[in-house]
Amino acid sequence: MIPQSGGRAVMAGLEETRDWAACREAALPYSYERFARAKVFVFRKWVELAAERRIPVPTDLSGSCKFGSLFMNRVFGGALRGHYQHQYNLIEGRIVDLSHDAVDVGRMHDPYLNEPGFFDIPEQRASLSGCLPRVERWALEFLAEIQAAGQA
Repeated sequence: MIPQSGGRAVMAGLEETRDWAACREAALPYSYERFARAKVFVFRKWVELAAERRIPVPTDLSGSCKFGSLFMNRVFGGALRGHYQHQYNLIEGRIVDLSHDAVDVGRMHDPYLNEPGFFDIPEQRASLSGCLPRVERWALEFLAEIQAAGQA
């Protein structure tokens, strides 16, 4: 184990061996209703993260695609897809993007371009690894909320 900042630890080499673009099994079946709940949940967490970082409160999910796509991947399965500007999910053969209506995505020429080698870039792998502990906490909290609401 290699200690990392924030008191967390990761297995040595884990970020080098994880296949970020591999298809994951869903913890919860995907539906449009659950997508809407997930979007509200992730936006709430995105606002909390902005407050934690002492940056302006976001008005949409601009800049959140790593967190959002990892969250959706952990909850609804599927695979990560993307390129240097944006990443999103492919779930059951359809493009799913929590930030589809964010200002930054709207300004992109081709937000749903997929560059297969993108997730092999060491800096991208490290960035995703850095987001993952927070995203996994969010996913567990979301799944608990769904279960408490009797919608699991």
